Amino acid sequence: MSISLDKEAFFRRLQKLYTTWEAATDAPLEKCDAVVVSMGTDEDVVYSKTTALQTWLCGYELTDTVMVFCKQTITVLSSKKKIQFLKDAVSGRTDENANGLPNVELMLRDKENNEDNFVKLIQTIKESKNGNVIGQFHKDKFSTKFIDSWKEALGKAEFESVDISAPLAVLMAPKDESEITMMKRAAGVTLEIYSKVFKENVKDVIDADRKVKHSKMSELIEKALEDKTHLKGTDPTLVETCYPPIIQSGGTYNLKFSVVSDKNTLHFGCIICMFGVRYRSYCSNVVRTLMVNPSDEMQSNYTFLVELEELIFEKLKPGVRLCDVYSSVLAKVRSAKPQLVSKLTRSFGFAMGIEFREGALLINAKNQVKAEKGMVFNINIGFENLTNPDGEKSADKNYALYVGDMVLVTDEGPATLITRDKKKARNISIFLKDESEEESEEEEESANALLGRGARSALVKEKTRQEISSEVKRQNHQRELRMDLNKLAKERIMHNSGSVESSKVKKSNVSYKSRSLLPVKEPDIYDLKIFIDKKYETIVLPLFGIPTPFHISTIKNISMSTEGDYSYLRINFFCPGSTIVKENTRFPSTDDAMFIKELTYRALANRVPGRSEPPAANLQLSFRLIKELQKKFKTREDEEREKEGIVKQDKLVINPNKANPKLKDLYIRPNIAHKRMQGHLEAHTNGFRYTSVRGDKVDILYNNIRHAIFQPCDHEMIIVLHFHLKNAMMFGKKRQIDVQFYTEVGEMTTDLGKMQHMRDRDDLYAEQAERELRHKLNTMFKNFVDKAETISRGEIEFDSPFRELSFFGVPVRSTCLLQPTSAALINIVEWPPFIATLDEIELVHFERVQFHLKSCDMVIVFKDYKKKVETINSIPMQSLEAIREWLNSCDIHYTEGIQSLNWGKILKTILDDPEAFFEQGGWSFLEPQSDGEGDDSDESESDFNPQSSEGGSDEEGSEDSDEDYSSDDEGESDAYEGSLGSDEESGKDWDELEEEARRADENKNNHEEEQPQPTPRKRKRDHSSHRKSAKRRR
Repeated sequence: MSISLDKEAFFRRLQKLYTTWEAATDAPLEKCDAVVVSMGTDEDVVYSKTTALQTWLCGYELTDTVMVFCKQTITVLSSKKKIQFLKDAVSGRTDENANGLPNVELMLRDKENNEDNFVKLIQTIKESKNGNVIGQFHKDKFSTKFIDSWKEALGKAEFESVDISAPLAVLMAPKDESEITMMKRAAGVTLEIYSKVFKENVKDVIDADRKVKHSKMSELIEKALEDKTHLKGTDPTLVETCYPPIIQSGGTYNLKFSVVSDKNTLHFGCIICMFGVRYRSYCSNVVRTLMVNPSDEMQSNYTFLVELEELIFEKLKPGVRLCDVYSSVLAKVRSAKPQLVSKLTRSFGFAMGIEFREGALLINAKNQVKAEKGMVFNINIGFENLTNPDGEKSADKNYALYVGDMVLVTDEGPATLITRDKKKARNISIFLKDESEEESEEEEESANALLGRGARSALVKEKTRQEISSEVKRQNHQRELRMDLNKLAKERIMHNSGSVESSKVKKSNVSYKSRSLLPVKEPDIYDLKIFIDKKYETIVLPLFGIPTPFHISTIKNISMSTEGDYSYLRINFFCPGSTIVKENTRFPSTDDAMFIKELTYRALANRVPGRSEPPAANLQLSFRLIKELQKKFKTREDEEREKEGIVKQDKLVINPNKANPKLKDLYIRPNIAHKRMQGHLEAHTNGFRYTSVRGDKVDILYNNIRHAIFQPCDHEMIIVLHFHLKNAMMFGKKRQIDVQFYTEVGEMTTDLGKMQHMRDRDDLYAEQAERELRHKLNTMFKNFVDKAETISRGEIEFDSPFRELSFFGVPVRSTCLLQPTSAALINIVEWPPFIATLDEIELVHFERVQFHLKSCDMVIVFKDYKKKVETINSIPMQSLEAIREWLNSCDIHYTEGIQSLNWGKILKTILDDPEAFFEQGGWSFLEPQSDGEGDDSDESESDFNPQSSEGGSDEEGSEDSDEDYSSDDEGESDAYEGSLGSDEESGKDWDELEEEARRADENKNNHEEEQPQPTPRKRKRDHSSHRKSAKRRR
């Protein structure tokens, strides 16, 4: 045989078997005098304890073999090839690997008669311990000529037989490193086939609206094992299915692994898939539910089911009884959703390994067995016989939910997930879009091709009607949002107004808490000079012969000047009533308190005979020292201000596993040090740790991350992982709310002086290398993101921007590309970054929206009115329509105006009297008064303008002046307008027009003599016609 025995594993596991046997205190293993294992051949039997034990010890199945484990010897009766295979167990025996183990004796069986061999085996059993009781696997019923003759001989010996299936199942359940590796490899193939074959095929079937039977889908999954592209480099001969894949849908569900996929057609509702792969006889399994157009209740139930599964992961620890795990899940269901208790599956999973299902290690209400380190459990939990009230057909009304994964019990903490896959409701839900508009567009295109130009105008009109209807829908939606906005905003502000936040008042700084601390022994104080006490941050000034201390915080500014022979030191202090006072400064409130506003000291600037320095030298030194002390005090105050509100993070729990997700050669922003340096980012149990090449460490915990954003390097020069935090953290001496890790792709600059040719081979190679680098980086970062999401157990979820919804604007200093994600509007390529959380936005207002302008501004007003608005300037007008559509789809109310507003004053007005603001209509002052009722657009725009009294004065004045000019000759112009229109249409020359103008003047004069002048009416006229006729008269 080309295969060989793993001697180290054989003796290690054999040692474990005998150690457990000797230490057994409970029946049936403690009662056994010998263990007898006999295996024949049976193609119908896939899993058995005999097969499992042989595979566990030897790595292979040994058919037509009898193994007898006694206290003194281990005897194996088998064929020639198997004996040759097992010879390593005898020749490889050493004191190290077989310490205290019995000798292994190999016996070659005869092809016809083995009575002599059976006699020797029975005699060996009788000599072991008491020689009365043998342990066997009672459920294993193999039948061959050799095995039948052995059972007959064993029956004649009249030994007492006990079933040792349960204790040996518990013995083999904890897996060593090699077994865990094989099970992980099997799980990897299972997930690959599930996601790339089953899930993609289901999507294709739904998109094409094809009819496929469950059995056909099951066969498709089995055939995928023959395709090496799905095996991730695994030898196809070592891979097989654990059981025929089970596909269920259409209201008929049986959440058991013993059922077979029926021939019913796949129904587009709840689709359950159960599938598992064996690799080198070690099993894996995964259970998933796909939901097509699920209702909110179905999604809620599924999310709750995933939470229950995660609770099992959390409770499954070494030493915990399996019945206690079951009870904790049941208790949560009873407290959260008691109506689902009766819908739960009877058990929540089982241990697995060489056997798919270990019956002795079920997670149910009765199993008292404790979980141990190294055990691998197949967790599967579900709800049966659920009713969907929104279902129209019988197949939609009844549904079931089922989810299953493999976990590994570890030393500490929750069980580790092996089948890492996205299974949240949004990842397994498929929503079918209404394609009526797409179909109508396709029909229009085909009609255009068939009918030609003659029919296109009618189709364009139809398309215009559709566009108008979509615009009306958007306006109606915005109207609903406006009503809800004012209502919710009023409730929120009125509720928050009751709890007024007390403004933080700084404690007044005291120079010396007692007189004894004043350094009166200092020479400068004794000589009544200015003294600077750096220890207590105090300036001691002589006042009327008394040294008087002033804390440095009381000094507003200080100046030094020289006039003539004297130098002057002027000191200004903060005091009540001054125009500039530090924010939240508190002054002493005693009645007899006196405040000094200004002090001036004078000294001679020239030298005095008998002294080495001029008297003003003390003033100059004091001026310099006071400035230095002021700077030091201000720096310390700034640091304290930055640290205010900083929430202390939890401690990072380091995962000792060397296979933790890691990204190398990353830069961090903001920089840790003055110089930019690289480092690596690693995901641990409860957070990330970035370690620079210098050894600096930055920890970011999962529970402190509000937005985790992954931006690929497509169309960008960097690839970024960005974290927007809930609570700020300190970087150096500054607080930061945004932290990002990035690496550069390609060259950030280009040499414009270099002469290039489009077919330059070096440039082509460089472009190809850059494309490969981009693909490699995207793959690396995506794998890191997926693994980090799995490790965090859903606590962190990365989001990526939608580039197709992007637009240009200036949020901070320069023009950049702003891109929406599912939760925010971001730009993380430029620094500082811009992130606006959608849930925090109250409304969006567009300023400077006018036809003749090429750009407009976008103002984001937040629900917290104390927060400053964010303004994005210079947005191209061609992007406005797409932004409106995006905001409408996000249920964010938007308004438009032609002028820029003073948002600081608006928000202050709201906060000062919110009740009056909402009584007057709230945010409706930003809306046009017409509100789509058919008024003139010019009038609605002027009504919309909050500053119409100022901004519209010039326009009104020009209109009045034109109307005054035309009112004198109103009747005349009316006549000219009528005649001019008809004459121009008939094509008359200038002489004829002049003659008609002269006759019209005569008629007008005669008419004025007969009748009084009518009162002018103000209305808008076509002044161009009037001016033309007046010009002709002249």
